[in-house]
Parts: sequence; C-alpha cells; structure tokens
Amino acid sequence: MSTPTQPDQTAGAPVAFVTGGSRGIGRCGALALARAGYDVVLTARTLREGEGRSGPTTSSGSQESVAVPGSLETTAREVEALGRRALPLRMDLMDQDSIAAACDAALDAWGRVDVLFNNAIYQGPGAMDRLLDLPLDAAQNMLTGNYLHQLVLIKRLVPHLLRHERSYVVNMTSGSATLNPPGPAGAGGWGVAYAASKAAFARVAGILHAEYRDQGLRAFNVDPGHILTEAQKARGSAKHLSAHFRSAPAEVPGEVIGWLASSPDADAYCGEIVRAQKVCKDLGLVPGWPPPRPNADSAAEVVN
Repeated sequence: MSTPTQPDQTAGAPVAFVTGGSRGIGRCGALALARAGYDVVLTARTLREGEGRSGPTTSSGSQESVAVPGSLETTAREVEALGRRALPLRMDLMDQDSIAAACDAALDAWGRVDVLFNNAIYQGPGAMDRLLDLPLDAAQNMLTGNYLHQLVLIKRLVPHLLRHERSYVVNMTSGSATLNPPGPAGAGGWGVAYAASKAAFARVAGILHAEYRDQGLRAFNVDPGHILTEAQKARGSAKHLSAHFRSAPAEVPGEVIGWLASSPDADAYCGEIVRAQKVCKDLGLVPGWPPPRPNADSAAEVVN
C-alpha cells in the first residue's frame, strides 16, 4: 500500500465540497478530508444545532418529524480544530437556486474545488413506501433529489475540478440499488422509490470516469453498507434492517472517503463501486473496527 499523498496545493489550499455535512457520513467524511489536507465547504439544510429534523419516510402521514443532532456549525468547528478552514453553507438539494448559490459562494470565497463528495439525499416521504402505497409525486421527488439535482451540482462543479492535475468526485450510493431486499419496506427492506433513485445515481461515477479520466478526474461510487443514522436512532427504526445486515459507525465510510482522496492506491477503484466496510477493514482505517464477532456469519451489507 502506498503512502497517502497530500493533495495538489497549486494556487492555494485544496478544497473539498461536501453535501450533507451536518451529521453522519457527511460529517465523518468531511473530517477525514480535513485530516487529509483539504479545506472543507460544508453544505446541508441544518445550519445551527437544534434545527435538525428528520421528516416522515412514508407518505401515509402516520409519522411525525423528529429532532436529530448535528449541524453545519458544529462540523465546521470540528474541521477547524483539525487546522483546516471550514465554510458552512445552507443548501437545499431540492432547490436548484440553493445549489447554484452554494457553488457560487464556495468559489467566490476560495476560488477552487478539488473534491466533490455527493453525500446528501432527499429526505422526505416515499423512501419507505411499499410499491402500491407510493404516490408518483413522492417517487418524482426521490428521483429529483437523489439523481437529477445531483447532476445539477456535478455539472456546476466538474469544470472547476478539471482545472487540477488530480481531482475527485465521490458519490455515495447504496446497496439497495443492486440488492433485492430480504423483506418488504418496514420489515427488513426498503422502498422502490429510494432504491430506483439511487440506482440511477449509481450510473454517474462510471460515466464521469469514462469521459474525464484523461483529464485527471477520479470518480468513485461508495457503498457504505448499513450505517446506523441519527434519524434511525431518533426514531428507533433500525431494528428491521439490523436483523439482516451488520451495522457500522459512520466513521467507517467517512475514513474511506478521506483515503480515496489522498492515496494513489485508490486509483484502482476509479469508476467502480467501493465497498466501504470491506475496504476499511482490509486497510485498518478505523482502529478497533470491526470488533470481534463470535460465531459471525457472512451477512450481506447494505446502506439504509
């Protein structure tokens, strides 16, 4: 394994643009990128602690939003404690004007972007709807937030990435895009709208790799495996997935993100799906993880 390299620092410190950076995988990825030498633009809807809410995951109206911890300001303080600059920007993935404004603010402030980490997803009704219960407008929102507006962001920032000898697009995908669920949504599985939207998004990294690898762009899909999120903890809703899939902390995919943007060995994964839990385990990126599992089986891994 090669020694991790510091990012290209031509014309200033390298910059990573992270979506969904207020908590979970986005926060952990942002911190790993900071440790790898990047200043970090942090985007999400939750600017201040106490503002975070997780909305209903079905369209039935039987769920209420719940409070979740984490904020851009908190993550920014953690990035700065690592000696890197942080720029927290409120951005709503469902609002194209918001996306454009965040990109403009980042470029106006620091003049460059070297890494785009697409971690944010649309969080609204439909993710856990069973097929016959799924309103088409909920399915459309999933596709808009998890695929179409991801393209808006990529199209806006990739021309700036291509100005550097080495640049990176890291897309957070999902095992739900390729695996059949062990049960219906709410009983071990997931909704078709979420899985289909992530399946569409999963095609982007390979296309970017084919089109721009000769210009130094490295594009990856990262499948984090089952990660216990703040929203699941708040709702107590992880039991149906945890019964089928091994969970990992958000630091596991987070450290893989930092490794992908700093190690020459990561080039072997360009255009491919990076199984974060396997890579983290093989490279020992998170000390003490995974813990010993007596009588462990080979349970599959899938992101929630």
